Amino acid sequence: MLLPRMRYSSLPVGRRPRSLVRSAAIAAAALLVAGPMAASAHADPAAPPAPAGPALPAELITAITRDLKISPQEYLDRATLGQKVAAFSATAQRQFPQVFAGSWLDENGKAVVALANGDGIDGARKAVSDAGFTVKDVAKSETTLRGEKNAFQKWLEGQPDTVAKSVRGVAINTMNNSIAVRVDQAGLALPSFVDPAQVIVMAVPPTGGEDATVPQADPVAGAGGGPLAAGDSYASVAGRMSLRCSLGFNGDLNGAVVNITAGHCDPNIPAAGGANAPGVYELAAGDHIGNQLGSFQKSILAAQDYSIVSINDQSRDRFSNNLVRVPGAAPVAITGVADPVVGAPVCKSGSRTGFSCGVVNAIDQTVQVGDHQQTQSFSANICALPGDSGGPIVTGTLALGISSASSVADYPICEIPNLIGLITGNAPQLFAQPISTVLSDNPGLRVRTN
Repeated sequence: MLLPRMRYSSLPVGRRPRSLVRSAAIAAAALLVAGPMAASAHADPAAPPAPAGPALPAELITAITRDLKISPQEYLDRATLGQKVAAFSATAQRQFPQVFAGSWLDENGKAVVALANGDGIDGARKAVSDAGFTVKDVAKSETTLRGEKNAFQKWLEGQPDTVAKSVRGVAINTMNNSIAVRVDQAGLALPSFVDPAQVIVMAVPPTGGEDATVPQADPVAGAGGGPLAAGDSYASVAGRMSLRCSLGFNGDLNGAVVNITAGHCDPNIPAAGGANAPGVYELAAGDHIGNQLGSFQKSILAAQDYSIVSINDQSRDRFSNNLVRVPGAAPVAITGVADPVVGAPVCKSGSRTGFSCGVVNAIDQTVQVGDHQQTQSFSANICALPGDSGGPIVTGTLALGISSASSVADYPICEIPNLIGLITGNAPQLFAQPISTVLSDNPGLRVRTN
């Protein structure tokens, strides 16, 4: 499902969430907020034994059972199955390019592989069966669908502005074996290969002044000192501009300690990596800026949305962990890196909205976010609000993505859009930057897993 036009929603430091709600109708994913390490990250001795597999914090378990309506163990099992499907699909794309048509987990958590008729169909069917997955027969291969998506984008390039600006995104709808297009108005003349049933009409939301310069918060010396994990907040500062975002996954770049967060959290992208690169600061109570933790080494905001933050020597030990958490609570340890799979369960951590979970509903899609067109994003039916941007998205205990853009960032709390989604079927959507793409684009970069 394609979303309304997105806008980035880095939250200016010191601005109340409701004031941002008034100024931006639909914005990008909110940024995560900082918080001290929980006083005790150990399980309560009186608690019952944990199930087999990695331990999950209470806040994540609550989100899983509330949002996914499955047990924590089922969440872990489906996440593991999703990565088996991803590995199978990567091989099938190479071995059976004429018939492979995509794969996903269905609503019951079962693996499904779509196959179109063509050369290699018998071998593909056997491979799916041997893997223990279910075959769904469809008309078009993934190669054909990608060709249609590329043809649509080529067609769009030749259209007048009145048409081109009305199209807000295109994606391959794997489960429906078609491409899906989102437009701002009904009746738009589109190429014949676009299924009218897959044209989603949504009006353009009003825009607001989220990029307005705001005063910096007053510095507070000596704030913090404990470990900092994905999900904790930070302030990015460039001159008089201060944005509140969330730390993403901790990592290493050629031996140097770094953090991987959102590109739009950098208030001066052209200066990244230079002497005037915006600083990254710890946030204390009341959004007061504390110690400088590092600076933006590299920031991308175009087809992708990510930043690599270089951590200062005096702060490197605080980032030498592989943790994701809700600020102030016990963490979950990251054990590896994953690829997005349609139907796989995912959870994001947000300082404003805590842990919330959903399933991936589109991958490798093109979507208009503000003035930029992201081309490799994935989306999930998860609510995110200003204060969540740049924070981590996981599947199981694997690093999956970085929160980038939300369809409901104009709401003060997630309960409202979640309720509307239950009534209308139009659930909140979170767009994300795949972490695997960031790693492949930056040799020597890795996510901490130990």
